[in-house]
Amino acid sequence: MQKKRSGPSRVAPVSHKGVRYEALNWGKTRGLEQNGGYIIAIDEKTGQELWFLKVYEVVYDGNMEEDKQDVFIIKLTVSRWRNRLTVKNERGESFAISLKDRTVTLL
Repeated sequence: MQKKRSGPSRVAPVSHKGVRYEALNWGKTRGLEQNGGYIIAIDEKTGQELWFLKVYEVVYDGNMEEDKQDVFIIKLTVSRWRNRLTVKNERGESFAISLKDRTVTLL
């Protein structure tokens, strides 16, 4: 019998212009369609969640255990001069998110 996968490692949040950006793990506990691949934006003064965004899609194969198919975010960085957030996941994929309009681009 194969052992279940351990949870994702903690990803350091990043801040920009009074907003803290964090990886949101275990999205399904919030009623979302997948566990990894989301970020949340939090007002640093109030601690209030401002918004969340699905950065990439995880396609689950019904013939495999879902926990082994989850793909979590492993790194967040902010480019202050470009006003964008860069997200890297366990597959090695990188995405750029415009902090102006929240559009996602695969890098």
